[in-house]
Amino acid sequence: MLEIANVRAGYGAINILWDVSLSVPTGQLTTIIGPNGAGKTTLLRAIMGLVPLSQGSIRLNGEPLDGSSTWSMLERGVAMIPEGRMIFKDMSIEENLMLGAFPKAHRAASQANCEKAYAMFPRLSERRAQLAGTLSGGEAQMLAMARGLMSDPKLLIIDEPSLGLAPVVVNELFEILARLKAEGRTIVLVEQNTHKAVGVADHVHLMQSGKVVLSQPAAEVSLEALHELYFAR
Repeated sequence: MLEIANVRAGYGAINILWDVSLSVPTGQLTTIIGPNGAGKTTLLRAIMGLVPLSQGSIRLNGEPLDGSSTWSMLERGVAMIPEGRMIFKDMSIEENLMLGAFPKAHRAASQANCEKAYAMFPRLSERRAQLAGTLSGGEAQMLAMARGLMSDPKLLIIDEPSLGLAPVVVNELFEILARLKAEGRTIVLVEQNTHKAVGVADHVHLMQSGKVVLSQPAAEVSLEALHELYFAR
């Protein structure tokens, strides 16, 4: 599905990613973990065309993805749920959802996908006319996730969904991630909650200082060894 090979990228003269290589198989949940400043979000931005590559390549189903514009990603079957939700607070829940299906190719199925989103997130259905800015942090994250699903993406990228949320809400979100995985969706998850991330993943990549320092099937990951690397002990 997604192949990242020897990627270097950064911001101006500051390089963040150093020869990053990893693959995301179709129908699996791949998690990328690591401390703050490891380069996780920069890698996602590089995939989405927000950060240009200075070296390497990113390919989706064998076709080059690097160099594509960010606004064309939905048409390529890629959707990202960004860190910090980034919902439109002065718009209703349903208006936020419809923006997730804005490209012409996705508009015909927008109402059906909206109902699927409401079925997955019943709290949103109850408040569909409510302004998004009045939602709690957990509800806002659910809205961001539902909006990301509106285009029925082939590849779903999720950045730090548990950030700043209460444990009970985090548990609920990871139950939803498990359901999405069971549906056969291809997911890239960036997450700092190592226990939750490893528990839901098929494959785990650990980043440190812009490099991948561990890559293992989730079933083989030792959390103790992972934390040793995570905290650079």
